[in-house]
Amino acid sequence: MEFHFATIWESLADSFADHTAVVHGDRRFTWSQYDDRAARIAGAYDAAGLRPDSKIGLFMYNGNEYLEAHYAAFKMRGVPINVNYRYMDEELWYLLDNSDAEALVFHSSLGDRVERVRARLPQLKLLIEVDDGMAGQVAPAQAYEEVVAAQQPMPRITRDENDIYMLYTGGTTGMPKGVMYDMGGLTRAFASLGFPLLGLTPPTEAANLAPMVRDVVEAGGRLISMPCAPLMHGTGVWLGAMIPQLGGAQVVTLQSRSLDPDEVLRTAQNEAVTNMTIVGDAFAKPIIRALDAAAAAGTPYDLSQLKMIISSGVMWTAEVKEQLLERIEHVILLDAIGSSEGSMGNNISMKGVPPSTAKFTQNPTTKVFKDDGSEVTPGSDEVGMVAAGGMVPLGYFKDEAKSARTFRTIDGVRYSFPGDMAMVGADGSLILLGRGSQVINSGGEKIFPEEVEEAVKRVAGVQDCLVVGLDDEKFGQAVTAVASLAPGASVTEAEVIAGVKRDLAAYKAPKRVVFVPEVPRAPNGKADYTTTKQLATTALAE
Repeated sequence: MEFHFATIWESLADSFADHTAVVHGDRRFTWSQYDDRAARIAGAYDAAGLRPDSKIGLFMYNGNEYLEAHYAAFKMRGVPINVNYRYMDEELWYLLDNSDAEALVFHSSLGDRVERVRARLPQLKLLIEVDDGMAGQVAPAQAYEEVVAAQQPMPRITRDENDIYMLYTGGTTGMPKGVMYDMGGLTRAFASLGFPLLGLTPPTEAANLAPMVRDVVEAGGRLISMPCAPLMHGTGVWLGAMIPQLGGAQVVTLQSRSLDPDEVLRTAQNEAVTNMTIVGDAFAKPIIRALDAAAAAGTPYDLSQLKMIISSGVMWTAEVKEQLLERIEHVILLDAIGSSEGSMGNNISMKGVPPSTAKFTQNPTTKVFKDDGSEVTPGSDEVGMVAAGGMVPLGYFKDEAKSARTFRTIDGVRYSFPGDMAMVGADGSLILLGRGSQVINSGGEKIFPEEVEEAVKRVAGVQDCLVVGLDDEKFGQAVTAVASLAPGASVTEAEVIAGVKRDLAAYKAPKRVVFVPEVPRAPNGKADYTTTKQLATTALAE
């Protein structure tokens, strides 16, 4: 039996067919139903002429259909392609063209964009729309539920561990790129991450996985996972769905298409969620406010079943972690550092264990290298680039040059270099500084925006912040903060600058502060530095 997501999920569906697999609003599907619906969508892919390695775009919001269409691609050895639902015409066309997509599953409310680009995508053989209003904008599209009802389930097949899995990056440092993994290696790696959450040692044989999970489920140790982040991003689909599903988890998706903290907490309470996936402060702060408001109203949320909150992708500050632990004392906070290109380390916080910001326990396979290829000495204050070993991607789809720069071999070991800069503490901990591509050079000093952002957010009344470098005659680049304030707060530029100077060297403090209603972030909470820079430039030019 091969280590392949589809093969393992099929074995889990056989092991506890009547257990709930997916919940979206009032829709609930058992593992048997989930497997059957995915098999019928896979049958539609096959009937349209798609074959192993065919690329299938998923242009959807969170929901059971996203998970089913994703699973269906795995079933027929295809490659699901995550498509950002914020993309407009040119971005959508670029990604579908770049990925060689032969099919597209999309929410009908996004159909106008699909209709405007489909004539430029001659490889598309199949269009399936999930009706969420405005259906029928794309004439050739088949209705999702009609496909499920009419299509025969695709028979199960033997798969290959060398099948390609691909996750497109968000394009924060250029156009989006497909990061390629081999299916066998990725499935093993995800099992090694997920099984310890069940108190289990990851199996060495794929056939042993379902029996091990069944024992845990029957003993009442089942995971109920709720991804609060979009499934179109790695944090949501990897940490919130794919890894938990290897352990037989029930996955609960949210109905709102932007963060609604009360929906998050209400759903966690009603579904007895055990694991919640968020994205740092951008998600945690609104959740904290909702917890406080409910408590003040005399209707506190019951989160007694919640065991772990997992975050990845952005900074999660110690102050916000402490605030969560004050309100949900029994929960464990897992802060994972990683990217589409690999995992680097983690930080665990719980009541009684002081949390930290940007300080992580390195994975055994993680290194920090200086420009000359030598390792950074622990405790030396030397800065280097983080190299993630272990689960290293095969490369970027259609981009050999960038693959060669990002995935390199040092002393016979292959590493991924996502671009993160760090120091190594005397205790061996990884002290993350920020993404090298965002470094600001001000007066000859290198300044990492993330460090300044965290200092700004510690100023009372500041809710969120991003920091960019703007062209400046005197400094070359001037450190500029773009900040939003908590409701009812009043904070001045001078107060922000003074607050940062209390924590950091004066040269790192912002020269200017621009206040905005909302700091630009993607739906997964990641920083949108391009828009932030445009906002700051426009505001200061007025």
